[in-house]
Amino acid sequence: MSLTYKGQNLYIDNTKINSIAKKNITPFYVYSLKKIKENYQSFSNYFKSVKPLICFSVKSNSNVSIISELAKLGSGADVVSEGELLKALKAKVKPSKIVFSGVGKTENELRTAIRKKVFLINIESESEARLINKISKKMGQITSIGIRINPGVDANTLSKISTGKIDSKFGLPKSNFLNFCKELKSFKNLKIKALSVHIGSQITSIEPYRKTLNVLLKIINLSKINFEYVDLGGGFGISYKDRDRKINIRNYSKLVNEFKKKINCKIIFEPGRFIVGNAGTLISKIIFIKKNGNTSFIIIDAGMNDFMRPALYNAKHDIVPVIKLRKKVISNVEFVGPICESTDTFIKYKNYSYIDENSFVAITNVGAYGSSLSSNYNTRPLVSEILIKKGKIKVIRKRQKISEII
Repeated sequence: MSLTYKGQNLYIDNTKINSIAKKNITPFYVYSLKKIKENYQSFSNYFKSVKPLICFSVKSNSNVSIISELAKLGSGADVVSEGELLKALKAKVKPSKIVFSGVGKTENELRTAIRKKVFLINIESESEARLINKISKKMGQITSIGIRINPGVDANTLSKISTGKIDSKFGLPKSNFLNFCKELKSFKNLKIKALSVHIGSQITSIEPYRKTLNVLLKIINLSKINFEYVDLGGGFGISYKDRDRKINIRNYSKLVNEFKKKINCKIIFEPGRFIVGNAGTLISKIIFIKKNGNTSFIIIDAGMNDFMRPALYNAKHDIVPVIKLRKKVISNVEFVGPICESTDTFIKYKNYSYIDENSFVAITNVGAYGSSLSSNYNTRPLVSEILIKKGKIKVIRKRQKISEII
């Protein structure tokens, strides 16, 4: 996490958050570029013996400035829509480093990807392969594709972000994949470049990855196809709380290295959360504090439309005061937002340090799936995003005006 206390004040890197909050309308997202770079470099170092193509998962955080900063470090992009593809291109990610994933790409999206000559389109059904072949033939192009396989592996993560089980909508089951391999020769405008897999998100154990690599070894041998690339997806979990289990990426890198030697292929990764998750914070202001029954409700101006993960996944993100007050403790605290939904609640604490109305709080580790999942629900404007870059405060998305929504 990029947050630290110096005395009573909370800082992001060396910048006092209270000073930022006084000059900007809350709520707003603030990111540490230093932390993003550290995370990217750390991931790259773990797999340096593998030398993978790292394609940042744009769905985790689709701010063009952040994608651009990662592109400067050599990152590619994993996109799942035409909008994300165009954002990646605007951020100056090279088309030769863009992988287009997703289970339901439209004809128009595929046409755009083919026209832009992206590195790889990961297909997830036989019908999609036929459509890409048809479009490519009309456009007089040969299109490189990856085939996403569903390995039937439970990632042991939240059910809503598990994508590798046999009854999930993603990829081709093993039997379908092997039958499909026999048809491939008939697709004259497709170049089979990769085998792709992604089993879920927020994975904190290497065991599901180990099982997946074993499945891939068997399936590649049965297919009798020499895949130039194997796209191993992402899904690497981070610690949201101090006691959270951490994934041992160093051990996973050893497994990948062994796998790479056996198959003689190049590797693609699509990390998102691991790169930006702990680099982002949502700053909010306390509107009211009221007591209903035994609970002290701290009502903040950030709602589930600004930050959806707690409502959508029952995810727990710590909320910390921007200025620590050395006073008494409040018992049975629940942080909630202003949205007219009972699910607009963030976290409960048995005891919380004393805090006043109109003071600022920070929702931690929101860099991934924070801003990108936000909406205009209750006709609320999308909030601003700020990047801390070498001690300078840079607005990388302006707060939306209500008039723009109306």
